Amino acid sequence: MTPRAQRVLSVIPPMTQLNTPYPSTAYLTGFLRSRGFEAVQEDLALALVLRLLSRQGLSEVKAAVEAADATARTPQVDFFLTQFDAYRASIGPVIAFLQGRDPTLAHRINTRQFLPEGRRFESLDVYVDDDGGDPLAWAFGALGLQDRARHLATLYLNDLADVLRDAIDPRFEFVRYAESLAQSQASFDPLADALATPPNLIDQTLHGLTLQALQQHRPDIVLVSVPFPGAVYSAFRIAQSVKAADPTIVTVLGGGFVNTELRELNEPRVFDFFDFVTLDAGERPLLALLEHLRGGRSRQRLVRSFARDADTRTVRYINMVEPDIAFAEVGTPTWDGLPLERYLSLLDMLNPMNRLWSDGRWNKLTVAHGCYWKKCSFCDVSLDYISRYDAASAEVLADRMQAIIDETGQTGFHFVDEAAPPKSLKALAAELQRRQMPVSWWGNIRFEKSFTPELCQQLADSGCIAISGGLEVASDRLLKLMKKGVSVEQVARVTKAFADAGILVHAYLMYGFPTQTVQDTVDALEYVRQLFANGCIHSGFFHRFACTVHSPVGLHPADYGVQLQPLPPVSFAKNDIAFIDPIGVDHDALGKVLKKALYNYMHGIGLDDDVRRWFPFKVPRPTLSRGSIARALQLAG
Repeated sequence: MTPRAQRVLSVIPPMTQLNTPYPSTAYLTGFLRSRGFEAVQEDLALALVLRLLSRQGLSEVKAAVEAADATARTPQVDFFLTQFDAYRASIGPVIAFLQGRDPTLAHRINTRQFLPEGRRFESLDVYVDDDGGDPLAWAFGALGLQDRARHLATLYLNDLADVLRDAIDPRFEFVRYAESLAQSQASFDPLADALATPPNLIDQTLHGLTLQALQQHRPDIVLVSVPFPGAVYSAFRIAQSVKAADPTIVTVLGGGFVNTELRELNEPRVFDFFDFVTLDAGERPLLALLEHLRGGRSRQRLVRSFARDADTRTVRYINMVEPDIAFAEVGTPTWDGLPLERYLSLLDMLNPMNRLWSDGRWNKLTVAHGCYWKKCSFCDVSLDYISRYDAASAEVLADRMQAIIDETGQTGFHFVDEAAPPKSLKALAAELQRRQMPVSWWGNIRFEKSFTPELCQQLADSGCIAISGGLEVASDRLLKLMKKGVSVEQVARVTKAFADAGILVHAYLMYGFPTQTVQDTVDALEYVRQLFANGCIHSGFFHRFACTVHSPVGLHPADYGVQLQPLPPVSFAKNDIAFIDPIGVDHDALGKVLKKALYNYMHGIGLDDDVRRWFPFKVPRPTLSRGSIARALQLAG
């Protein structure tokens, strides 16, 4: 009798995204199937939210609230209890509406009488005009019926997320669930303590969903892909449930979080939950592991894998060096098995560019592996996901896109590269035009001079609707220190070229970079104001600079004028590292101002005002003139 083939289940743990599947399992499942393996996948992040946000789920939340200490209830929890009947009656229709199954509900939602409105709806107060009119008219006008309703429905779900956080688990968020338990945690103790506590309602729900997935798929191996620290806690809860149900199932941990933070892993307790932990691109380690599990390869010949020695219980890193699978040969990702019709199209931000991250279901794809630039001083350029650049031809990429369209019936693509190469995008645009493929796509780039007005127009003609890129610190001195390879004026010309081609532009911005002064920060905000005022960018986000051990700043701090603070002994996660900047600027205070100003700029507010109006404390005047960007654009024209 022929033994049954190894069955591999790849799992997306809570929490990642609710509008579209995180692509890691799609890539792994597609690759494994292309090599003849029996591979399936489950999105337990989506399943958990849909289970909690249901009539039965809300009833269970209510029962848990009523069984807990009443004196600890927050106003939002009290509001949930008083409005429970309205929540229970509306939750099913709202979910169906956000899944696109019941668009006519928009009329009821927009009456503002259908949904119970908790604390999150207070954000609408900032939009009320002087005449007391419709607070959302500026954003949606008379015709934005669906978008207006989806924004209100999103606020409604955020209210319920607050209830789950306040009443069930203080770590709960839709995106960053229990992030603090894993991010740069040198010790496994906080996570171990959390996993040893009696399961709460959310844990119990995830446990039940995990058992359902095991019963449905009967896997021999479960791969848990963890992209962010906010998915680590639930990943370990899933593995805990798998091992309790069937200890013979092999559990494997991988993904972006592992690749960046667990490279020095030596904590044996991790292997009470996972049999193996793999680093970097998963294809080659998985092939070696699967061969080992069926007896065709010894443990000593695993690739980029951690395992615990059965006798000594010490953690060993095993790496039989073998070439990685070429990007052109990893196969086409597949979404087969994922409930594409059940994802929620949310509308958190009213900004037309910013909304793309949560609005609509995008087929996520990469143009190339790694980054062709790989020089930025704040980036993990020493790690495989950045340093190993490997591209595929335009024909291969277009074939993958067509196969995905045929499978999903959807033509929207989000290229999730660190920075998609201009030459590859130009070739892909030409191929899409040659095939007359009616697609919409967006992705991340570097704002480099290769993106001429002519190329930007070609990209738009091929279906490009939006671009995001790192302006980082709008200071030529700091951009040079960062090794970005761009100047502020160059960024202005490139972003304007994209905008003139009808492409939305999002700028990633940074504050708190080593040696950044208050003057630098004020000047940067003035540059950003001018970029918005001149129609160069449509959206942005300010990130606080974090020094990582794998970046040039972390590896060579003296080159950037900072001193690293000693790390405690590390047995678990290692990534962020604190540093001393002799400049001594209060970046926390400045960051609050930057984010407030940017939020207003994204909504067209305050673009003509002096940037100093946003600061509640005295700051210096910007050193650049108010017309700097306008003049740079005129010279370029």
